[in-house]
Amino acid sequence: MDLRLYNTLTRRVDPFVSRETGKVGMYTCGPTVYAGAHIGNFRTFLISDLVRRYLEYSGNKVFWVMNLTDIDDKTIKGANAEGISLREYTDRYIKLFFDDLDLLRITRADLYPRATEHIPEMVSMVEELKGKGHAYAADDSIYYKIETFSDYGKLARLNADELRIGERVASDEYEKEDVRDFALWKSWGEDDGPVYWETSLGKGRPGWHLECSAMSLKYLGESFDLHLGGVDLIFPHHQNEIAQTEGLTGKPLARYWVHSEHLFVNGQKMSKSLGNFYTVGDLIKLGWKPREIRYALLAGHYRTRTNFQADSIESVRAGLGRFDACAVNLQHSTGGGGKIELEQKIAERDKEFRAAMDDDLNYPEALAAVFNLVRDVNTLCQARAIGQEEYQIAREAFRKFDSVLGFLDVDGAEETPDPEAAEIDALVEARNAARKSKNWTEADRVRDLLAEKGIVIEDRAGKTVWRRK
Repeated sequence: MDLRLYNTLTRRVDPFVSRETGKVGMYTCGPTVYAGAHIGNFRTFLISDLVRRYLEYSGNKVFWVMNLTDIDDKTIKGANAEGISLREYTDRYIKLFFDDLDLLRITRADLYPRATEHIPEMVSMVEELKGKGHAYAADDSIYYKIETFSDYGKLARLNADELRIGERVASDEYEKEDVRDFALWKSWGEDDGPVYWETSLGKGRPGWHLECSAMSLKYLGESFDLHLGGVDLIFPHHQNEIAQTEGLTGKPLARYWVHSEHLFVNGQKMSKSLGNFYTVGDLIKLGWKPREIRYALLAGHYRTRTNFQADSIESVRAGLGRFDACAVNLQHSTGGGGKIELEQKIAERDKEFRAAMDDDLNYPEALAAVFNLVRDVNTLCQARAIGQEEYQIAREAFRKFDSVLGFLDVDGAEETPDPEAAEIDALVEARNAARKSKNWTEADRVRDLLAEKGIVIEDRAGKTVWRRK
């Protein structure tokens, strides 16, 4: 495998070499389950999905862990506001998260550990950090002493001279200028209500940053291959993860750190605090199909800010329609003799696809390679060079590309029945009968009716086929 990835840690595109040949351990920071995740969150998860799919496409066995943050300032506030248990509150949003994952065809990670189910591991980690001099007690809470970790700031490129030594910040989330000792374990306060654990550290609960360190350490070991997330997590979250884990083990937490850029909405950074966000459910109510959402959110390079517009659905459908039209052409193509040329084109496009993906996941170029194959196949169909053997070869090639892309619907476009198929078939027959009797007015009327339903009809070699736009 010739994959090269931009490594936030080194600030360069590095050759990707896993610790164990043919096997990759990867960790993605998952959602904080206090509300429905927005599409900016899902773009990050889709990038992780793309990485996992391409690693497997390239012959690797991947073990993927994505945590569920079910305890932090926000989840506690939400549960207490509703007067229900933390578990009941977060279960609701975890179910919604998994439903949305499935809608967007994001392959399931191998593990989704919940923070609340790993309190003993977190307590043990804090005790060890205290023993190594990296942690101290203050105000009944326990903080990480950043001056004891000489590499603090290496991921986020912080200026060591500007660290606010001796100052503390208890909030789970804070701004970049708040480069201070951060909470590992928070003592119980009245705002926490019934949410706390009685441990050797005292009555309280873990800080947000500690959670990922404890769970990645448990399931991926002291050092693993690939850590992914959005650029908003570089500081403080990922920087603090490094300090915690490496302060304990003395080994690199992850060899490669891959961060995806922000998703903008109508030219503005999307965030729940600004209220300018969409959930998957919001877009479905606006008429988007899950497949279309996946296609739109994957657009662009993962390190480039992308701009989402809810009214761009027609351009998205046009892009997917190019493939769907090709699928229809394949189904109805007659002839043969194009096997050698088809196999040559598939090999050429696969080479282009791999070269693009190996180049720091150059997704736009990789997608272009797939649509070049669409053009090649259409040309062969028009030349009547596609028979049953060629059809199976082309279908398998598209299916292989779709194992990475996840939205081509190679089988779905062919095998999923349209709920209005019988009605549409009847209208097509009525149009053809009108044409045969030279009743052009009636033929045009039926054609317009089909167009209103979003149906495109094509007359080919004495046979009429239809497809949705």
